[in-house]
Amino acid sequence: MIARPNLRSGFDHVETWVFDLDNTLYPADCNLFAQIDARMGAFIADKFGLSIQEAQRLRKTYYYQYGTTLAGLMRLHDVCPNSFLDYVHDIDLSVVQPSPELARVLDLLPGRKFIFTNGSRKHAEAITARLGLAGCFDEIFDIHAANFIPKPELATYESFLRTHGVVSRAAAMFDDLPQNLRTAHRLGMTTVLVACGGTEHPDHQAINGWREAPEYIHHWTDALPPFLAAVGERREDEAKPIREIPLAAQFCLT
Repeated sequence: MIARPNLRSGFDHVETWVFDLDNTLYPADCNLFAQIDARMGAFIADKFGLSIQEAQRLRKTYYYQYGTTLAGLMRLHDVCPNSFLDYVHDIDLSVVQPSPELARVLDLLPGRKFIFTNGSRKHAEAITARLGLAGCFDEIFDIHAANFIPKPELATYESFLRTHGVVSRAAAMFDDLPQNLRTAHRLGMTTVLVACGGTEHPDHQAINGWREAPEYIHHWTDALPPFLAAVGERREDEAKPIREIPLAAQFCLT
């Protein structure tokens, strides 16, 4: 059963903070997506004897049909998920800068904090270590925990909520992909779009063309640490919802 949307605009009701990993906990302009994209193409090309161009076309097809490239490879070709994930996440993380400010504001948030990612736990642990966020989160709910059913599938959110005893109407979710927040909104979670820089990802490009936010996005920021700092400062003030304007967008959400 899908809960009615949570229409509360503030955060004083939030007991659980749920964060996507890639392009959310670190700025998208680090462009790890480009590295992962290239690794996925190389994996497919080698696996099926395709050119890189053909492999990338297949990757995109599976992404749009099945939610992730991995889901398509598993369903249609019985690809070993661990082999794929280990290969595509073997990337250079030096472009990700440590964020002591993010660590500080996460520690100040009351309640439990989770990472909810379509990537692997190993990748999440490598990223959080690089950012200096080790110990900031209660748990990581990765694609293995989701039984390889990716966001934005409703069943995966329900599995996350059930596994960790999270009350959706008392939770806030932060993600860089709007479709992931759509499902969170359906379950009654407070949603925050984290648009921390542009990439070639088609969903990021689509955001740049928006003139207003969809109704399932309650808040929007282009800088996560100061946003969370403001949440902490204004948590008791329901009359002043936080709606920052991303640098890339020239319209007001309030």
